[in-house]
Amino acid sequence: MTPDTLTAMRQCPFFEELQPKHMEKLMTLGTQVHFEKDEIIFHEEDESHLFYVILSGRVVLEARHGASTFQLETLYPRQEVGWAAVVNRKRQLQARALEPVTAMAFEVSQLRDACRNNPYLGCAFLERLLTLAVEQLQSTRLRFVQTLGQTK
Repeated sequence: MTPDTLTAMRQCPFFEELQPKHMEKLMTLGTQVHFEKDEIIFHEEDESHLFYVILSGRVVLEARHGASTFQLETLYPRQEVGWAAVVNRKRQLQARALEPVTAMAFEVSQLRDACRNNPYLGCAFLERLLTLAVEQLQSTRLRFVQTLGQTK
């Protein structure tokens, strides 16, 4: 891992409250991955075991309904994607690269082991994961209300 990658990860809000030694542990678990423009990172309903942090590029979260695909949210560098895998859930949405994307991929089983072996890390990681879930629910609610307002 390059020093630039470590710096980018430390600037990610998801990891900002972690102690340096815990951040270093997590970095040993991550693998840098690349996706080309329009490449599907994961499909809706996929069984997945990876959690990603976007380092560069943009990712769109999409929902399929019948033959249609709807763009729900765009994610940017230093944001996370795929958190449902951490809680053993199938993917609820599809993630697609809008442009070339570089990300850190974390194997969920390794993340769980690290959290079990270090209660501080586990607590900090799960608190941030819950915050992320709440933020995403609030964002979805806001978009839903805006959509309802436009249809009147």
